[in-house]
Amino acid sequence: MKNGMAECAVCHSRLVSPTVKTISRAYDRHRSKISSKQRALNVLLVVGDCMLVGLQPVLVFMSKVDGKFKFSPVSVNFLTEATKVVFAIIMLLIQARHQKVGEKPLLSISTFVQAARNNVLLAVPALLYAINNYLKFIMQLYFNPATVKMLSNLKVLVIAVLLKLIMKRRFSVIQWEALALLLIGISINQLRSLPEGATSLALPVTTIAYIYTLVFVTVPSMASVFNEYALKSQYDTSIYLQNLFLYGYGAIFNFLAILGIAVFKGPGSLDIFQGHSKATMLLIVNNAAQGILSSFFFKYADTILKKYSSTVATIFTGIASALLFGHRLTANFLLGISVVFISMHQFFSPLAKVKDDQQNGSLELIDARENHRSKDSSFVNIAAGANEEASHRVGPDERQPLLPR
Repeated sequence: MKNGMAECAVCHSRLVSPTVKTISRAYDRHRSKISSKQRALNVLLVVGDCMLVGLQPVLVFMSKVDGKFKFSPVSVNFLTEATKVVFAIIMLLIQARHQKVGEKPLLSISTFVQAARNNVLLAVPALLYAINNYLKFIMQLYFNPATVKMLSNLKVLVIAVLLKLIMKRRFSVIQWEALALLLIGISINQLRSLPEGATSLALPVTTIAYIYTLVFVTVPSMASVFNEYALKSQYDTSIYLQNLFLYGYGAIFNFLAILGIAVFKGPGSLDIFQGHSKATMLLIVNNAAQGILSSFFFKYADTILKKYSSTVATIFTGIASALLFGHRLTANFLLGISVVFISMHQFFSPLAKVKDDQQNGSLELIDARENHRSKDSSFVNIAAGANEEASHRVGPDERQPLLPR
């Protein structure tokens, strides 16, 4: 993309750069025509995400000693980001070895500098993720693992609102109702979930828990939306190169946090391996794998799908915490899970998609009539990415949207 123009990879024609709204509409149309290969990718992403996200609260709980952490949570976050940086470098080297003749080299300085400039927006979600990763440990001090997972499902509604405001994503009425059902399911589970009688920092623990919950829901939701926007806005850039920037920023922010803690607590806190155990090492690996998998969700799938897949992990977390730690699965939890799954089925049901497609069609018809009166209507329609009757022939591989190459 140069000087506000985008060049077609097939016919090399110069097109007007699409806006956020046109990108969103193109994505909506692509989403309605998912190929079998895309469905297989989505299934693999969801299954992997369920296992990793569901296991994370259990590993965090296992890392506590006498109800407290003997290690610095920031050190875990730093080691997690460092692990992901190493993984991104290894995958970049592998990808560079398999490049075709004539392709721009991935490992050249010019490519790296240009990609770094184009992907500087990744610093925003990296900072938000650094804050959120610390909050994950704090939340474990006030809620059991299953409750933490249920609370994180509140992010779905916040993400939907942010997608609508920032990326102009559209949802049908049935889908909004499904999100409302999700909140109801979470509320059912949260009845009598807060600890009573304890205090911290001279404030009732319930007040602090509510504050942490608000931040815990808002910060990662903003991070997810900004991450999806940043990754998809530079779609031609290698995902491993983008991950290198994202994780590099995250490692820097967490390292700065370690230095800040050392200023207040002394040089002894610079030992990032202090207090770690086998459980924390497994936690670092799990967090790294979860972050890597999330990047594929945001670039090749959808943030809503990512958060709904995390909802499925709630069952795994609840059962695992009951088996390993003796936490009782209450009737509220079981009822809440049932409502959550009904919500998920309703959100992705064909009925919701049909009404959404009809709404999109009417809006696109209005836009087509308006654009017909404009001299530059051809450029607008092409830039929207939604016109399948383009001036060049599109190969069968190109009709499979949002798949890694």
